[in-house]
Amino acid sequence: MITMATKKTSMFTLTERLTITAADTDTFATIDLGSYVDVGDRQALQIHSVDFIFQGTTADADVVSDLGNGNECLVQVTDLNRGSLVFADDRSLVASGNLAADANGGRDMAADLFPDNYGKGSDDGRFVVNDQLYIVGHTTNQIGPVNITVRVNASIVSLSAKDFMAIAIQSTAADN
Repeated sequence: MITMATKKTSMFTLTERLTITAADTDTFATIDLGSYVDVGDRQALQIHSVDFIFQGTTADADVVSDLGNGNECLVQVTDLNRGSLVFADDRSLVASGNLAADANGGRDMAADLFPDNYGKGSDDGRFVVNDQLYIVGHTTNQIGPVNITVRVNASIVSLSAKDFMAIAIQSTAADN
């Protein structure tokens, strides 16, 4: 069996929190991957899964109390800086999530890009060769600050020269 990647590390978790304080305004954060990706060694980050945790103003606050009934909170992770939310067919999209509160305060949470869980095998996952992951969050309306924690489960892998080049070209082509 020929594998695309050779694992250099076990799985680990990268975490970043995004705080949205204004409605109908995109809010941004990044996860720096410069320590994990190395072009000279054909080293990439293999993303196995991405989780989103929605919280209110404080860690123990009810998110719907701060989001408000009848509103929605969107979050996306991309490997290129698009500057706003993107459509699901954008090649830079790594993961996407949504939390909606209906008019009665009921909650609905949906991942609108599948899989946000790519698997744990040596060839399962999304390979990233860029030096940052970009996070964008947006609420349709809100009463107080909404916090979204992004948890990226990943490992570092070595790729063959051909595989590294193919991923780099695909990432560059996605920039157009």
